[in-house]
Amino acid sequence: MKLSVLDRSRTREGGTHAAALRETVAFARQAEELGYHRFWVSEHHSVPGVAGSAPTVLAAAVAGATSRIRVGTGGVMLPNHQPLVVAEQFGVLEALHPGRIDMGLGRSVGFTGGVRRALGHGKDDADRFGEQVRLLLGYLDGTQREHPGVHAYPAEGAPVPAFLLATGAGADLAAELGLPLVIGAVRGEAAMVEAIGRYRERFVPSARCPVPYVVVSATVAVAETAEAAERLLVPEAWSAAWSRTHGVFPPLRPAGEILTATMTGRERAFFDEARQGHLAGTPRDVAGKLDELVARTGADEILVTTSTYDRAEMLASYRLLAESVLTAAR
Repeated sequence: MKLSVLDRSRTREGGTHAAALRETVAFARQAEELGYHRFWVSEHHSVPGVAGSAPTVLAAAVAGATSRIRVGTGGVMLPNHQPLVVAEQFGVLEALHPGRIDMGLGRSVGFTGGVRRALGHGKDDADRFGEQVRLLLGYLDGTQREHPGVHAYPAEGAPVPAFLLATGAGADLAAELGLPLVIGAVRGEAAMVEAIGRYRERFVPSARCPVPYVVVSATVAVAETAEAAERLLVPEAWSAAWSRTHGVFPPLRPAGEILTATMTGRERAFFDEARQGHLAGTPRDVAGKLDELVARTGADEILVTTSTYDRAEMLASYRLLAESVLTAAR
């Protein structure tokens, strides 16, 4: 089983965005030593709880601080950018770190109208995602014809793998373009499994990806006891609940503070909902749950994300997971 990491550079109460970014770079070095396959960073704008706003810049720092692990984005939100610029950025990354760069692409636009206006885009730009992906791939392959005479140096001809982050209809685009699919159970596992099945059925082989390749994204928490693992999920669940009730995704708070806090009925409902559907438990239990997830989805790779207030506990979770799955496999 291939295990990879998605890190969103989460901020913590009392901490700074700068500290979160430095922690991401340090975490990448640890993930490499633990044997994880990839280390991806994300793109979020104007979010107090997330420092990762410029994924290609952060990926450059991560790649420069590591030597073996693949580094990429999960992902660059293409509606926010011009395909030429994205191609050039990944071309530079690949030139500096040959054979280690991944290009994960998503279609999300800014969370609020103000953010979208600041980025110079609107919700409708997400509808052009397929067109943008095709143009971007054309720049990388040297086949784009929309802008004659324009070349994305040094990206043209660079062997940068492209991954499509998708839910629902996005899986169809990945199949049509012959790209690896990255998918999570955002709409429930049944919907995810159905989308994966449709992706495999409709997949058109390409030079980039001759056979279907599925990366399943999952929140995973591992500790010495099941109770401790469930506790790791509390800070992120509370941030999600707060964002749905107050419109702002905040920094992570200590689990103890959250569990003793008074919540409104609406906050409690969202909090309880946010704690469901994840993989949590002891190393042995989670290894078994991952095996079952792979059996249900046919995943070629699992993209693991774990966010919690206590950074030492987060790192311990990744270490226990690696020891129970990666070390055992070797």
